[in-house]
Amino acid sequence: MSNDALQKFPAEPMLPPTGKDRFRSLGPGLLAAATGVGAGDLVATMIAGAQYGTALLWAAVLGTVLKLALGEGVGRWHLASGSTLLDGWRRLGRWATTFFAAYIVIWGFVYGATAMSAVGLPLNALFGGLTVRYWAMIAGVVGLALVWAQRYHVFEKFMTVLVLIKFVSVVSVAVLVTPDLGDLANGLVPRLPEGSVVYVLGLIGGVGGTITMAAYGYWMFAKGWKGTGWLSMMRLDNAVGYVMTGIFVVAMLVVGSTMLLGQDLTENDRGLLTLGEALGESYGEWARLLFLFGFLAVTSSSLLGVWNGVSLLFADMVRTLRLPHGRAAETVGNDAAVGATANTAAAGAAAAPDTAEERSGAFVATEIERSLPFRGYLLWLTIPPMGLLFIDRPFGLTLVYGVLGSVFMPFLAITLMLLLNSKRIPAQGRSRWLSNTLLGASSALFLTLLVTDLYQRFLG
Repeated sequence: MSNDALQKFPAEPMLPPTGKDRFRSLGPGLLAAATGVGAGDLVATMIAGAQYGTALLWAAVLGTVLKLALGEGVGRWHLASGSTLLDGWRRLGRWATTFFAAYIVIWGFVYGATAMSAVGLPLNALFGGLTVRYWAMIAGVVGLALVWAQRYHVFEKFMTVLVLIKFVSVVSVAVLVTPDLGDLANGLVPRLPEGSVVYVLGLIGGVGGTITMAAYGYWMFAKGWKGTGWLSMMRLDNAVGYVMTGIFVVAMLVVGSTMLLGQDLTENDRGLLTLGEALGESYGEWARLLFLFGFLAVTSSSLLGVWNGVSLLFADMVRTLRLPHGRAAETVGNDAAVGATANTAAAGAAAAPDTAEERSGAFVATEIERSLPFRGYLLWLTIPPMGLLFIDRPFGLTLVYGVLGSVFMPFLAITLMLLLNSKRIPAQGRSRWLSNTLLGASSALFLTLLVTDLYQRFLG
């Protein structure tokens, strides 16, 4: 390969770490945890706890388990195939990429407003001065500027700090309010209280991310993880991220059920102030500030993670829409190269393209954050959704995001089953009975919850 090609597809360390070094290499899974637990989960979980106590704890735990299996599937596809998830979807046919193209545009508009509103709430509670709406607009613009300027390694370190702040603060508040352990145990028994279907959808469909889960593989590629030799490292990384997710969501449900039980937060966008004031009255001003700064870290990390991760997905979607689909995509030379070299191929990933024709359709991890589609979608997430901020119901927007997420989840689970059981990846990367069972259960559950919700909304 020429020197120019090597610069465009740089060599990365190919040997996965061992021993304690494995924990020092954690990163993409923490980003997934930071992004997936944010605007949707924190607010929706707090509202669910306020309305139903800990009765829906089972939904939060189930959502975490299913997302762990989905995250492992996403990571395994990227490492074993050496190509992106969008390349996998185009191999299934144009129906898959067309669906995703429509979905990512609609989702971005709704979530852009949801994420900005969620950041605006703690900013308003901490600093006042401006309404939630204008704090939200400032948060969106700041997020746009940060993601526009940053590169992955800086982004990962910054997000890791936010993860630690939000995890420590919210879990500390949950311990402070001393929940009833008997109620927590009862909450693990599945049941659907009257009127709780939307909240269950929000918890299961939103816990740990929805469309953002598909960004996990792109962050692995940016970090230099390629080939089946990294499968063990990926599984540890994914597990740590989702264990933290589960603990965090349970903690937030405990706080909502203990401090706000019986309050109708869906009708009041100052519910965050209510919780902060309740903590201050019961435990002192330090408790209120601890929670609010934790809330700010949660929602800020979610916004930044989406601004980066989903923009990566959109930019890759623009690339793949121009490439062959279906059977034509199986032709040698149509795979995406992701900074691979000949050494990468030896580690189990796809080899880098050697010809100009092949490189023209390749996914280049080192260049995508500077691309026009990436930055265009950043603007789409930030500017048009500001119109929705004038609808003074940020909690309602957050719940809509959870329901929209449940639409995407069956698509992700079903397509992963198709891809991971095919000959498109080597045998060591294919699914076995446990993965197929969890992905199958995810598909069935998400479809059932979606149909139930639509029935109640339009025919119930």
